[in-house]
Amino acid sequence: MERNIVKVTIEDSIAFVELNRPDKYNALNFEMFKAIDKTIKKLAKQRGVAAVILSGSNANFCSGIDIKAVSKSPMQMVKLLFKWLPGNANLAQRVSIGWQRLPIPVIAVIEGVCYGGGTQIALGADFRIAAPDAKLSIMEARWGLVPDMAGLAGLRQIMNKDKAMRLSLLAEVIEANEAKEHGLVTEVVADPHAHALNLAKQIANMSPDANAAIKLSINYSWSGSVRRLLSRESLSQVKILLGKNWRIAGVRQTKNPEKQYKPRQSGW
Repeated sequence: MERNIVKVTIEDSIAFVELNRPDKYNALNFEMFKAIDKTIKKLAKQRGVAAVILSGSNANFCSGIDIKAVSKSPMQMVKLLFKWLPGNANLAQRVSIGWQRLPIPVIAVIEGVCYGGGTQIALGADFRIAAPDAKLSIMEARWGLVPDMAGLAGLRQIMNKDKAMRLSLLAEVIEANEAKEHGLVTEVVADPHAHALNLAKQIANMSPDANAAIKLSINYSWSGSVRRLLSRESLSQVKILLGKNWRIAGVRQTKNPEKQYKPRQSGW
């Protein structure tokens, strides 16, 4: 078992999550799959976390699945792909769609390589801030495989179908600026960490209840029926009005935001 394979630090209500296998370009082995899944579940229970910044160590996001490590054990492959029902998410899919389902905004910082499973994970984030020299690829077809880590749940919301089809069929490696043109990344900036932190601070200054409702409403209703969208909006608003955070947010907008913001530090 590799220690600290996913590093988590919480500062000022922002969770910094770092994939940490620098010698392997943060490639996904079975232990990292489990660690990411566990991290998402723990963050879902952290009431004090207002935003998540997801990145990789040593200026690389993730080079994809460590085929050599995972294929050593057939049982590990079974555990990655097993699910009780076809519509459920298995472990391989939860490391992507789990970020989308997390009721906290997630910002992925993409540097260096972001290939295959790494791109699938990044697609689970709500924002993808890339460095100019970052390289991305939906690479599974190169190995004769289909992308099966639930990244399509995010991809279909941000890209045209024909562009997504081309990138998936040809397993092309593209630069960050081209990825932005396709909609695969949100922004390309010289210092993606600083940009992500600034965005996270702005998000953290809003009501966490509203943030959660807005994120889940957009993700679940983006391609759903209008009736389901109307229902989700109404139910979310009623739930928020029964709480107190919307009042706190209102006060924050009429007074000095710095006096309303209470820093919080912790770590795992």
